[in-house]
Amino acid sequence: MIISHGRRYIFVHAPKTGGTSLALALEARAMKDDIMLGDTPKAIKRRHRVKDVQTSGRLWKHATLRDIEGLVSRAEMAEYFVFTLVRNPWDRMVSYYHWLRAQGFDHPAVTLAKSSDFAGFLRAPTTQTSFRATPFTSYVTDAEGQDLGNLFIRLEHLEEDLSVLEQHLGFSLRPLPHENRSDRGSDYRAAYTDELVDIVAKCCASDIKRFGYKFG
Repeated sequence: MIISHGRRYIFVHAPKTGGTSLALALEARAMKDDIMLGDTPKAIKRRHRVKDVQTSGRLWKHATLRDIEGLVSRAEMAEYFVFTLVRNPWDRMVSYYHWLRAQGFDHPAVTLAKSSDFAGFLRAPTTQTSFRATPFTSYVTDAEGQDLGNLFIRLEHLEEDLSVLEQHLGFSLRPLPHENRSDRGSDYRAAYTDELVDIVAKCCASDIKRFGYKFG
């Protein structure tokens, strides 16, 4: 996440959407008082700035608007340009699974991914519950339940949607670096059976409807 009071924007980083690449591009043009939450170089250097701030939730890379209340006021959230990245849910799920399998930290999702094949991971109630509870809009919704997202940048239409952000910012962000690439095949469709396609369709129904995603 990046909060820029100078440029009046909030970048919300939904997981496994290519957000680290965009964060690095924004970081390269950061203002000196921009607040960065995450593991990029400048975010690590500026971490001390929010150390003692009392907020409604955890201040971390994938913080939501609800989490940062106290660091940012509701009035600022409503006035600032709020944007995030979104991604085809079937593609995102494959990326997420392979990313988890490469991690070494202690978390139930990591344990599940390392002990299951992709089908088992998707069939697990914990996986399905997690994705049902966190559609993309949940990341840009404030504590009053208001969706404050001004721009949802579709990873599959990055060139087109990034132009909208660049126009708002007044400068180019390209070329974007490509960070956190997961170790998997390029065609996510190969991981799926009809059953698994349907599981993702049900878990991510609101994202699929809002952004017009289809399998393949």
